[in-house]
Amino acid sequence: MKPDSFMSEKSAKIFVAGHRGLVGSAIVRKLQESGFTNLILRTHSDLDLTNQADVETFFSTEKPAYVILAAAKVGGIHANNTYPADFIAVNLQIQTNVIHSAYTNGVKKLLFLGSSCIYPKFAPQPIPESALLTGPLEPTNEWYAIAKIAGIKMCQAYRIQHQWDAISGMPTNLYGPNDNFHPENSHVLPALMRRFHEAKANDAEEVVVWGSGSPLREFLHADDLADACVFLMERYSGFEHVNVGSGVEVTIKELAELVKEVVGFEGKLVWDCTKPDGTPRKLMDSSKLASLGWTPKVSIRDGLRQTYDWYLENVVQKQQ
Repeated sequence: MKPDSFMSEKSAKIFVAGHRGLVGSAIVRKLQESGFTNLILRTHSDLDLTNQADVETFFSTEKPAYVILAAAKVGGIHANNTYPADFIAVNLQIQTNVIHSAYTNGVKKLLFLGSSCIYPKFAPQPIPESALLTGPLEPTNEWYAIAKIAGIKMCQAYRIQHQWDAISGMPTNLYGPNDNFHPENSHVLPALMRRFHEAKANDAEEVVVWGSGSPLREFLHADDLADACVFLMERYSGFEHVNVGSGVEVTIKELAELVKEVVGFEGKLVWDCTKPDGTPRKLMDSSKLASLGWTPKVSIRDGLRQTYDWYLENVVQKQQ
């Protein structure tokens, strides 16, 4: 029996967990643009996903047909190093509660979103899906990575034991509207954007950036990921997780120069080599997704401009 087409069920109940974050908000925009009319959204104060009883009550009451699990506790190197217990415990609780309750309450299909940090620190480059669990993780974010690996394996286990359609997507480094611009707990791109903006506003002569600038990174706009999520919900029902990347690499130095240009900071860049670089190179092999027929659309320059406009409107104006 052929499963129902996701795209043909525009009035089906879809629970987007984590709808206010970078990823979740992009998925909500994409679903709404695609004509879906019955999205179920809950803020953290409405529904604490770490509370098993509350999650079970929510699922048994609402009975969503589809779930996209984008809720997670996330942060950069500093946050991961400072709060390792939070990163492993909170993420395991969210995933376990949502995946199990989704299955027991008859959800047709669930998409679990992980992160490229699931792969070994020195995985082959570009990183294929098969590199999972083939070597030690990057120590600065292994707590988060272990939780995300558990989520992938949980989806696979429910598929094996219960023939349930749970799939996993592994995005590369993401950016875009609704990103976290916290001065200490944010990822590299929003952290750079904030630092350059504040330096420009304060007429600073220089901006100091962590590390050597040499690591290579791949970035994907959140709108592209959202597009890929809808694509996977419609087109993919396999056992293995699927990488979602842009296929374009930049050094952190190139990225910093690009952000500097977009923000319009005229001072100089200084690199603090006493600070950690993280993984030396992290490019995803997204050929599996490409072979299914999906390609990204947003260039990094256009994406950075759009993100900076959002930052000015939603973060800077609210601080004034």
